[in-house]
This record gives sequence, C-alpha cells and structure tokens, in this order.
Amino acid sequence: MRVLFGFLMMCIFAICGIFMYFYNQADDDLEQIINYKPKLTTQIFDRNKELIANVFDKENRVYAKYDEIPGKIIEALVAIEDTDFFEHNGVNLEAIIRALIKDIKTMSFAQGASTLTQQLIKNTVLTNEKKIDRKIKEIFLSLKLENKLTKEEILERYLNEVYFGHGYYGIKTAALGYFKKELNQLSIKEIAILVGLPKAPSSYDPTKHLDLSLSRANRVVERMYEIGWISKIEYDLAIKEEPTIFDESLTQNKAPYITDEVTKEASKFLPDLKTGGYKIYTSVDLEIQKLARDSLIWGYNEILKRNKDANASILNGAITVTNPLNGDILALVGGVDYYKSNFNRATQSNRQTGSSFKPFIYQIALDSGLSPMSEVADIPREFDDGSDKIWSPKNYGKNYDGYINMRTALLKSRNLATINLMHSLGVENVVNKLREMGFKNMPYALSVALGSYGISPLEYSKFYSIFAGGGVATTPKFIINAISFYGKEIDFKPQQEVITKPEQAYLMVDMMKDVVNKGTATRAKVKGIEVAGKTGTSNNNIDAWFCGYTPEILVIVWYGNDNHTPMRDVEVGGRSSAPVFQKFMQSYLELYPQTKRRFTKPKGVYHKIYRGKDEIYTKTSPLPDTNYEHGTGGSLLF
Repeated sequence: MRVLFGFLMMCIFAICGIFMYFYNQADDDLEQIINYKPKLTTQIFDRNKELIANVFDKENRVYAKYDEIPGKIIEALVAIEDTDFFEHNGVNLEAIIRALIKDIKTMSFAQGASTLTQQLIKNTVLTNEKKIDRKIKEIFLSLKLENKLTKEEILERYLNEVYFGHGYYGIKTAALGYFKKELNQLSIKEIAILVGLPKAPSSYDPTKHLDLSLSRANRVVERMYEIGWISKIEYDLAIKEEPTIFDESLTQNKAPYITDEVTKEASKFLPDLKTGGYKIYTSVDLEIQKLARDSLIWGYNEILKRNKDANASILNGAITVTNPLNGDILALVGGVDYYKSNFNRATQSNRQTGSSFKPFIYQIALDSGLSPMSEVADIPREFDDGSDKIWSPKNYGKNYDGYINMRTALLKSRNLATINLMHSLGVENVVNKLREMGFKNMPYALSVALGSYGISPLEYSKFYSIFAGGGVATTPKFIINAISFYGKEIDFKPQQEVITKPEQAYLMVDMMKDVVNKGTATRAKVKGIEVAGKTGTSNNNIDAWFCGYTPEILVIVWYGNDNHTPMRDVEVGGRSSAPVFQKFMQSYLELYPQTKRRFTKPKGVYHKIYRGKDEIYTKTSPLPDTNYEHGTGGSLLF
C-alpha cells in the first residue's frame, strides 16, 4: 500500500512539475502574442489611391484592426470553429474530453478540439506537431492568454495571423486577393468561403478547388442558420450564390517599372519596407501610365514596320511623363516589355541626347544677353579637338544657311550654327554654366553642343523642367508621402533650384514652340494645345529623342538599340519619337480635357515689330540693332 501511495505521489509531483514548468515558460511565449508585431505588406498606391503593387518579404499580410472586421465575419468564424468562444476561458474541456475519447477509440490523434485561442497559440508560437507535451503547453498558454487579452483582441490577432491559402496571410489580405473587396463589402457566402479556409487552406483554395471551397462554405452558412445567426432569406441567398474568384499574383503589380523605382527610393529611408506595413502614396497616375505604355509600344511597332530587318529583341524605348512645375512623375515606362527585360531605360541608361541638348546652349546664350533674333553663323569650320585631329562638323543634309538668327537655327536644328554659337560664348564658360545647372560629369568639349553628353530620360526631364517651369529645375519624384502602420506620416517635398529668370525661360519656350509648329518636330503638334519641344538624334542614328512639353505636362521619349548599334537613317527624333508624344498627348487630353492649354507669358516679356514680324524680348535679351548688314557686326557671332 505504501509503495502504491508513493508511486501516486510521485506521479502527482511529476505532473505538477510538468505543469509548473509549462506555466513558468508561458510568459516568454505569450509576449509574442500580447505585443503582436507580424510581418506586414507595404502597399504602393497611385495618386488616385488605386493600388499599384504589394511589396512584402515572405508573408503577404494586410492588417485589419478589430473595428474594421464586420460582425458577420466574427459570427461565421465562431459558428464553424468555436461556438462557445465568448463563454470559455480559452479551453473547452467538454470538447477536449469528447476528442480524447474518440482518440482513444481510434488509437490516434484524430481530434484536436482546439478553441480559437488555442489555434492562435499554435499558429503563433507553437508547431502543428501532435504531441502530448505540445498540447499541454498549448492549454496553459491559452488559459494565461485569456487573462491578458480580451476576446476581441484574440480574434483580431487570430484573423490577421492565420493563413488563408494562395499566399494570403490574414483575412483582409484574402478578401482583397480572392474577391478584390474590402471586408465590409463581402457577402455572407464570401465570408463563409474565407472563414472556412484555415481548416485546410490548400484543399479549400477557391482558385484551385472551387467545388470543395463552396461545399465547405455552405457548411459554414448552414451552421450560422442552425444557431439562428442568419435568417432563412439570408441562408437561401448565400447557398445559391457563387462568388467571382480572382486568381492573381500576390504582388498585383500593375506597373513593374514604377514599383521597382519606388521600392528602391523608399528603401533608403524605410529599412523595414517589406515588413513594416507602410502605405506609400505616389504621384503616378495608372491611367496615364497605361497611355504612356501604349504610346511607347505603338512607336516601337511603327519602327519595326518601317524596317523589316530590325531586331525586335534589341530595339527598345522609354518614356517619362512629369509635371514640370512640381516634379510629380505621372508615368514612367522603362522598356517595351518588362518581363523580357526589367532593365529600366528611363532611369538606368545614359544615352547621348543629340540635338535635343541644343536648347540649353541657346538658354545660356539668351542669359548672356543675346536674343532669339541675334544672328549666328551657320557656316562650316574646322576645330582642333586637342588630340592633333581636326574636327569638321556638318549639318544634317550637309548644307548651310550662312548667317541666321537663333530662332531659325534652333527651329531647323542647325549643327554648325550651334557649334559656332558655343565657340563664340566660350567652351569653358558654357560648360561651367551647364555644370551650374546641375549636369554631372559634363566634359569641356565643343561636341557637347551636338548632344554628345549622355543622360537618362528621367534625369533629363529635370533639366527640361527649366523651360516649362519658368526657369526652375525641379527634380522628379515618385513619392508624395508614406504612412507607417502606426500612422506616422512622412512627406516628400519637391527639390527645386532657380536656374534663370521666368522671362528668360519663356524666350526658350517661345523658340521651341516654333520647333514644333514649323521646325523638325511638326509630327508632335497636337490640336487645341500649345506644344514646345526639341527633337534629338545622336551620331549614326543610335538614339532618337523627343523632349516635349505643354503648360502642365513634360514628356521625354527615347528609342534606340540596347547594344548601341545604329538604327536606320530614317529613324530620327522627329520621325521615331515625336509622333509618340503626339499620340500620347491626344489620349491624355481625352482623359484630362481640363488641362491648361496655353503657356503663361510672365512679366518682363515685351513685344516689338522687328524686321516686319512681331518678336519678343526682355531687358536681359534686347532685340539687336537693325542698322547692320549680315556679317559686319552688330549681334553677329562666329
């Protein structure tokens, strides 16, 4: 008897010891649940708050606070998983006993009898192993957790932690993924599908096993009706309903070139970008993004039509659309097919700008006291390039016009006139001015006048904003603001630098309007709106550009071969790129007809009849004296 008593006491002490061990160990595990900090998906939105993409590490989870979760979701979940949830203290002893009896009969762990509290414990800090010690620990943790958190807090953590199949963690993620709906938009049947998933996420995944998913959902609906939580009408409607299921990528990435750039930029100040659950609002407009992408592909196909021998896998392009007044990037497409090449030609390439660079030389000339009517020499000349070689530049077409005014020289994109202009202003002086504007690694070379300088389309848009932005260079930006999961807001203000006076910039706007209306860029004209811009083609037709703008929109279009081989001679900026601008702007005006149509002339711009024509000038850039002969002095430059 004594031996038996001793054995029983040992068993009791052993059981108590086990219980005390698990009870003491519980605090560390509970801390993870009480201070619940799951990995959260960051969402990137366009300026109209439409989702561009989800960005996450391993778990795609969009968090839903308890107040966001409709009562019907709670009722459906409790009905099918744990009807006594609001009555028990974390463990349902009756259910455990029933399950234990069944397990003994079947000699297996067939029944789990876990409450929602226990399931949360298992999903968060334990494993799915069916072992007695794991079950004991789960029970103790559940009992303790119910004393630390409210039922609502437990449900909030459960519905955000649990896996709903298809890569969706949390019920809000699943609702957005499967149905493209917010939680408060779900029908009873859709709710039933979702709450039925955690039991077997892969088996009940509606994108793969819709019949099983609907059958499971119907059981949820039946259970809700059995216990009186929905009416007969609601029951009948739910049983008959077959919701539309969406099967999309987890990222739902609508603009991959944009997503890459925003992610890259945001990572600089958000080290936990992929797990922190930020909402990043960008200046991008997905509708404009689509117009830009369609226009770029259209232009690409037009080039291929003109040249049957062109290599479609090497030919590529890029387009950027910005607001030159505040730097907002409205659209950016870095190639004709992201999934064939994710290299972003709009941000990562440095391509020679050709004649599209000439306006910057002319702006420096204007700011130096010349005017659009000042004359330059469009005549051939040889230059020593500093390497014992003689450089003999030529005009496109190998002809020259003699002495012409700067307006005409830019309109016709005369190489010799621009080179002679830069030479007369002083190469070192011009390059220093360009560096002051912000151009990086600008060489002291006369060839800069013809666009030998390489730059990416997006960076180039910063400098073109000088003209449309009234003399202010505005750095393009993707991000307007970012909001953390806890509500902290980070704003992004435009970076701006004054380069020239508004009236001086307007002189260039007026000159570039002529380029579009009657110069090399007539294919960029758009009915009903003023357009200014400049074409550009680098040596041997390797790069074809059009940089155009309206009072509120700046568009940079580029085409070329990725391996820097020449395109055909006919593929110049005016033919390859300018029509893309036109096509884009025509579509843009249909989308946003209220856009500003005419450039605003700033104070300090004056008009005068000069040589029989209405011409503009400023105090800095007065009109030349008319009492001179060509080639004898006055404002002539060589």
